[in-house]
Amino acid sequence: MKVKIINRSRHELPRYATAQSAGVDLRANIDSPVVIAPLGRVLIPTGLYMALPEGYEAQVRPRSGLALKQGIMVLNTPGTIDADYRGEIGVILANISNVEVCINDGDRIAQMVIGKYEKADFEEVDILDETERGAGGFGHTGV
Repeated sequence: MKVKIINRSRHELPRYATAQSAGVDLRANIDSPVVIAPLGRVLIPTGLYMALPEGYEAQVRPRSGLALKQGIMVLNTPGTIDADYRGEIGVILANISNVEVCINDGDRIAQMVIGKYEKADFEEVDILDETERGAGGFGHTGV
């Protein structure tokens, strides 16, 4: 699938690290380091703009190493980029650690996965069909 992309960053285009990678890394495109305080959050620009084909979305997700090693998460996980969005891709990062974390220009801050989606045609009804699970949720199957 071809995706049109404008790169106004100082970095290379996103690319897949391995032949079977599902996502590409997004890099910070900032003029100076950004310090994220404990429990703080920031919007980090990437310098990337893209046009996805109709019927596709891009999801912005945390990088597992950044989450484990530094406590940096993507806040609205997954962040959805719609096919009709043409603005700059920004990543909302949150620091859930108890120490400041510094983000530098070019740091890999998140990953982006592109996928197909279906549109639903919602039909209002008065009752839903019964299932074995029913309304059970939030740990209803035990530990």
